This record gives sequence, C-alpha cells and structure tokens, in this order.
Amino acid sequence: MHVKPIAVFDVDGVVADVRHRLHHVAHRPKNWRRFFAGADRDPALAPGVELAREYARDHRLVWLTGRPEYLRPVTERWLARHGLPVNELLMRPTSDHRPAREFKVEQMRRLGETGEVEIVVDDDPAVVSKLSEAGWPVRLADWVPYAESLREAQEREGRT
Repeated sequence: MHVKPIAVFDVDGVVADVRHRLHHVAHRPKNWRRFFAGADRDPALAPGVELAREYARDHRLVWLTGRPEYLRPVTERWLARHGLPVNELLMRPTSDHRPAREFKVEQMRRLGETGEVEIVVDDDPAVVSKLSEAGWPVRLADWVPYAESLREAQEREGRT
C-alpha cells in the first residue's frame, strides 16, 4: 500500500482572501466578532486554490489554520463551496492565543508523526521562517500583499 505524502495548506491569505474584513482589526478596539463573522464571504484566491487542488490529486491535503475552532462549520462549508477537500482541518482551540508560529510548529510536529510532509504553504512570513528553521519544506504564499493588521492578529494576538 502506497502512503501519500502530506501537503499542508493555511486558509487565510492562501486560499481565502480576508482583505475585505481586515478593517475590523486594523485599529483599536479590534472587533474580532465582526472580523470572523465575515469569513463565509471571503473571495477565493485563485493561485492558492489551484495549488491546493493540484496537491490534492496525489497528496494527503491537510488544512492548518489559526482560525478558532468555533469557525469549523463556516470553514468547512467555504472549502467545500470552492471545490477543496475538507477531510483534514486542524484549527486553533478557541482559548489558544499563542502566536501562529508557535501554534503551527506544535501542530506540524504532531502531523509529521503521521507521515511525510512534502510541502507547507503559508502566507505568514514568521510562520514560514519558524517552520523552515524547524526543517519543514515551506513555501510562502505571496500572491496577496501581507497586511500589518493580519500580522498582528497572527503573531501578537494569536487570533488567526
């Protein structure tokens, strides 16, 4: 039996375009409820969607997102609506507010025990750097400019 290699993809900034909702967290006070409430309306990012579909053909596709667990139904519906497999979706526990790089490194260690990870695709330069330092094969999703407000959400506030 041939075991498929693993391809790990982030959601926000890789396949889902969050730019339309960044204004909710660009200034203080940040409105996380409204920010996440718009997740079901994210436009698809064609380069990321195409890349994920390409890897899904001959890899075990795993989504690793910093989105909070309570967004699982919204995220699963969004992925399905855009023709993306949803069988493996790793999400941040709602009470976990560590920086995305710490959360994702821990998740990758666990995932690495289940098979060979061939690629990790993420839009967060800090996550890419940390995973690369840890020896994971990482590709920076650079098809959308990385927003400062998103960096704060992912790295300082552990929200996405």
